[in-house]
Amino acid sequence: MGFRIVKLPDIGEGVAEAEVSAWHVKVGDVVREDQPLADVMTDKATVEIPSPVSGTVAALGAEAGQMLAVGAELVRLEIEGGDAGPQAAAPEAGVAVAPEVARAQDAASGRPVAALVPAADGLEPAQPAPAPPSAAAAKPAEPARPAPAKPAAPRPASPPSSGPPRPAGEKPVASPAVRRRALESGIDLRQVRGTGPAGRIGHDDLDAYLDAPPEDAAPAPAGRVARTAVEEIKVIGLRRRIAQRMADAKRRVAHFSYVEEVDVTAVEELRAALNQRHGASRPKLTLIPFLVQALVRSLPDFPQMNAHYDDEAEVIHRHAGIHVGIATQTPSGLMVPVLRHAETRDVWNSAAEVRRLAEAARNGLAARDELSGSTITITSLGALGGIVTTPVINRPEVAIIGVNKQVMRPVWRDGAFVPRLTMNLSASFDHRVVDGYDAALFVQALKGLLETPATLFMEA
Repeated sequence: MGFRIVKLPDIGEGVAEAEVSAWHVKVGDVVREDQPLADVMTDKATVEIPSPVSGTVAALGAEAGQMLAVGAELVRLEIEGGDAGPQAAAPEAGVAVAPEVARAQDAASGRPVAALVPAADGLEPAQPAPAPPSAAAAKPAEPARPAPAKPAAPRPASPPSSGPPRPAGEKPVASPAVRRRALESGIDLRQVRGTGPAGRIGHDDLDAYLDAPPEDAAPAPAGRVARTAVEEIKVIGLRRRIAQRMADAKRRVAHFSYVEEVDVTAVEELRAALNQRHGASRPKLTLIPFLVQALVRSLPDFPQMNAHYDDEAEVIHRHAGIHVGIATQTPSGLMVPVLRHAETRDVWNSAAEVRRLAEAARNGLAARDELSGSTITITSLGALGGIVTTPVINRPEVAIIGVNKQVMRPVWRDGAFVPRLTMNLSASFDHRVVDGYDAALFVQALKGLLETPATLFMEA
């Protein structure tokens, strides 16, 4: 028997480390060649690491959520045959692993579970406790004499747990901590007598109430149980990556938002007519492809919006190509696949590509280059879009356009109120690069194109 070490491979693009986002095996599992071992996540994408050989999992080099450097040990496999090469070594050779992984390895091998203590360069097993002396050498210990028990101090009599009823509408006075404790205990604070200043209810008053509740206290509703459990969820994988990127964007980008109401009656009528006419032979149109066409029409006049800002080098990179990020909700979290070179696509091609990218992202099949390189982003919550949103910029971009819910409203036109379908566009910009005046002009340009959708199909 020998051992084969599977190291974290060089994933490319200058990636120096990756997060182990999920394990597909555990210690003791028998794996086949090319069977997935783990998913690792970089800033670009999630990559599946397969097994190079068949064998049995002898050790894991990290736990889910832990970062590993390229070249670090990922998995150690026990394989048939003798020497498996210069990397072959038994698991006891001193691999530093996470506590959970070490305990799993010990349990799988039948060894006593060793405690791990911090060391200067990682984690190492604690020294085992000395073995107990033999029965022959052991000397019976003299039993300890119990100390005389002290009489318990008498508990002071509890004050009355409730006083005269409060006037109708009067609210009990109590701190947030007391209110929370009362809520968790199912106590109606209106029934508790407060002994503090101005009738303030304290913890002593709650104790007195619990010791001797009044006979006329209202019982808790049947079937209502106070829930006190707290679920702990470790933030790993894509959720941790999203959290890091959002925190970084809010910390480093000077956000400001601009909201404008858009009359989308005409563009929605056009969309419905085109779907009805070509629904069987062409992709279904949503509002997003029309907004993409509006961006393609307007961005040449506002090149500062289609840009990246390198705030470390203090350099703005304006892009001629329009690469639109489409924020997409997936089972794992928010991802942003990229509609590349939108300037070369018509509304039908844009619709087909947006749909393909969204499905690939939701199914975990999006390629690495399909999830990076956007120059401006569209985000939409569809029917859940609300009235107004304040989107967070997808750094290093400098602009993001948010689509909100469509609502039928009365609009004053030609001396009368008429029903019109309206929607708010919520756009956020990086104020270090984009001035408020230019942002307003840009959103007004989008508004004009969407309100007169025929202009989206006119030659420039």
